[in-house]
Formats: sequence, C-alpha cells, structure tokens
Amino acid sequence: QVQLAESGGGLVRAGDSLRLSCAASVRTFSPYAAGWFRQAPGKEREFVAAISSSGSSTMYADSVKGRFTISRDNAKRTLYLQMNSLKPEDTAVYYCAARPYISAVERATMYDYWGQGTQVTVSS
Repeated sequence: QVQLAESGGGLVRAGDSLRLSCAASVRTFSPYAAGWFRQAPGKEREFVAAISSSGSSTMYADSVKGRFTISRDNAKRTLYLQMNSLKPEDTAVYYCAARPYISAVERATMYDYWGQGTQVTVSS
C-alpha cells in the first residue's frame, strides 16, 4: 500500500511561483507512474500533469503547458510540480496520485493511490 503526502501549497500573488512536493511512503517509487490533479470550488477534479515511472515521458493539460513542470526523484521517492507565472484560475486543491504502471496517463480513474491534497491560492 502506497501513502502519498503533498506539501508546498500556500497563498501567493498572480505571477508568483510555487513548488509542490509529494512524498511517497513506499520502499521504491520507480515502478509507479504519477500525476498531479487539482479541484477548484464547484468544479470537477481536473488533470494537470503526469509523468512516467522513469521520468522519461511527461504530459500536461493545455491550461498549464509552458508554465508548470512535473518531475520526480525516485531515489528520494518524491514527485514535484514546479508552478510558474501563477494565475488566479490556478487556485485549487492540488492532489498527487500514483499507479503501479509505466505510462503517464491523464484519466483520474486510472490512478490507484492519492494524497490528501494541498491548497494553492493565487490572488489577483
């Protein structure tokens, strides 16, 4: 069983940057593809970014492409989301997720393990 814990959220102004981290409590993180999702008030959970188990392949939602970067450090068993040029519409609870397969995917139902979420608020 995999436990995931997000950190790094907070309150920032438009144009600022944040880096989110997701620590995986598992002996080895390398077999798991992973991703980031977010959910704003009154909206469905939406895909943000995903990364293959080795880190060789990544995927991004159009809304964050060019601003956000997903990465991982398997030796540290940690997933990251670097968020630059933040906008008010990025305000949401951000969740990390993992699945015991190689490929990065964008459908939330394909992930088996989820963190508790971390709040990101961007003011204008």
